[in-house]
Amino acid sequence: MSKIENALPKPKIELYSGKYFAACAVGGVIACGPTHTAVTPLDLVKTRRQVDSKLYKSNLSAWSMIYRSEGIRGVFFGWSPTFVGYCLQGGGKYGFYEVFKYLYGEKMFPGVSKPVIFLGASASAEFLADMALCPFEAVKVRMQTTLPPFANTMREGISKIVAKEGYAGLYKGLYPLWGRQIPYTMCKFATFETTVDKIYATLGKPKSAYNGLQQTGVSFLGGYIAGIACAVISHPADVMVSKLNSDRKPGEGAGKAMGRIYGNIGFAGLWNGLPVRILMIGTLTAFQWLIYDSFKVALGLPTTGGH
Repeated sequence: MSKIENALPKPKIELYSGKYFAACAVGGVIACGPTHTAVTPLDLVKTRRQVDSKLYKSNLSAWSMIYRSEGIRGVFFGWSPTFVGYCLQGGGKYGFYEVFKYLYGEKMFPGVSKPVIFLGASASAEFLADMALCPFEAVKVRMQTTLPPFANTMREGISKIVAKEGYAGLYKGLYPLWGRQIPYTMCKFATFETTVDKIYATLGKPKSAYNGLQQTGVSFLGGYIAGIACAVISHPADVMVSKLNSDRKPGEGAGKAMGRIYGNIGFAGLWNGLPVRILMIGTLTAFQWLIYDSFKVALGLPTTGGH
């Protein structure tokens, strides 16, 4: 056994056991909830500019205007549904991804190529995770895109939506959310795993030759590259989710609403706010993988990818 292997923490959890998958879910909560909350100022401005491209001249002027009128609370407006929603989504996404990757790759389709397994596992995981995220995403978008605000707190927002539209109102953005998040997560996980494999191949040594800190550094780099790809692929659907939650008429079907919105904004309008989304998602994804794999290393588990 090498010195590097001796330096790694001893595994505290058996791989692919129930505790292992639960630990991965906890790692996803820790990775996604705080990071999404930290970039709320970017998300706030991005979302408002998606809905109304003429609202602010630039991102800096937007933050300046918001801070002068509302203070730091205004800059982080919508943080509470963001935190709760993405804690739940992160736990489901990472936890179920590990479950489906093991189930598909080791049990059901052992002969299928790894990228196909990554794509299938991530799509299955995100499908489930979005059911937990959707109500909180609906509240967050309405809070952030309406002026004056639709609601000032997460609890107030949920109460208003339920009172006016019933519980179905919390899920009216589920289909476009799937349309945004499933391709995004498929790209995120498959690109990350493939990128990490290529990084280790370029370095010329197996992952086991590097210590935990070095391995998480590779995770950070792979995560940033994956994040850039994710931002571009998922952006049109992200714009449509924002527009649907802020501009869908009562009783209007999702398909009809999307057709009307597209008629108003056109193809170019689907790309409003892309530069700030690339900055936000690239940074976000990199730190999520860093946190997630650091958590796994702390438990003596292997980092993701590269094996």
